[in-house]
Amino acid sequence: MDDIIRFLEKEKPFIDSKIKEHFPEKLDGDYLDGILGKTRYEYDLDSINKSITEPVWDILKRGGKRWRPALFLLIVKAMGADLEKIQDFVIIPEIIHNGTLMTDDVEDDSELRRGKPCIHKIYGVDVAINTGNFMYYIPLTILIKNKDNLDPKTLLRVYGVYTKEMINLSIGQGLDIWWHKGKANDITEKQYLQMCSCKTGTLARMAAKLAVALSNGTEEQEEKIGRFAESIGIAFQIHDDVLSASGGKFQEKKGYGDDITEGKRTLMVIYTLKKANEKDRIRLLKILDTHTRDKKLIKEAIDILKKYDSIDYAKKIARELVSDAWKEIDPLLPDSDAKRKLKSFADFLIERDI
Repeated sequence: MDDIIRFLEKEKPFIDSKIKEHFPEKLDGDYLDGILGKTRYEYDLDSINKSITEPVWDILKRGGKRWRPALFLLIVKAMGADLEKIQDFVIIPEIIHNGTLMTDDVEDDSELRRGKPCIHKIYGVDVAINTGNFMYYIPLTILIKNKDNLDPKTLLRVYGVYTKEMINLSIGQGLDIWWHKGKANDITEKQYLQMCSCKTGTLARMAAKLAVALSNGTEEQEEKIGRFAESIGIAFQIHDDVLSASGGKFQEKKGYGDDITEGKRTLMVIYTLKKANEKDRIRLLKILDTHTRDKKLIKEAIDILKKYDSIDYAKKIARELVSDAWKEIDPLLPDSDAKRKLKSFADFLIERDI
């Protein structure tokens, strides 16, 4: 695990430098002309930087593991491709991910993100929504800038991955929103896993599929390595939910009991609702549907989850997802240090304590 932490720490400055290269901390006219074409009139650069650039860099500078771009790097290396030729693409899932954090926090009315007030609490809901949407599309400029460096088939393949996964992202978020509004209480485990596949699994899958496509991998490699990354993403979400219900450093950064406050139908909740007696089932649903911030009620809900061993069950499912997916890709990648690190990387994401 220490080896992976060192790997993430080592790659983070490189990833951040690539983000800054393609999206500087302060935009000027030359940058905007370069991505949008020569303006006919005049930009209000100060307002653009205040309403877009500052919120973007506010959330980017708060940290984050940068594990999705790190996954991209590991897969490119495991495929034996020339990283230097395709390194710009590494930041695509990371920029989108941070955009989703902004819009998710608005939709969930969250208070904290990475230990600080959410972007909408600082800049306003309207700015957060617009900036989050901006971060969904600005990575496309990387494809435009590199269009002459890629053959048409690869470029089309990359655009296809991007488009498909962005649609998946909205579907996953739509399900999550509808569920935590209390609109559906008989959610099955398979439905939950599909939601996670679209929501949290999407950007991991995007990172992996982009890495394979840009490395000239086969369609089989793209599909199976994409599924492996998807499994990592789902397991990562499950483990986040476990950490949220377990206390410790994670809750200090995210906010106490946010999943309960938001009424999230996590795997632990779904499992508990299936196993619980009628009294506990009704009580858990009532607490979730009130979207309470009362610490006593949050603790009561978490105690119900623990009563039915839902935390241990969720941990087991997360480990099984990653283990089963690894068996599919193991034969597709030649033995290498990058391949071994890729396996350790997946294990780290579901065993971490923050």
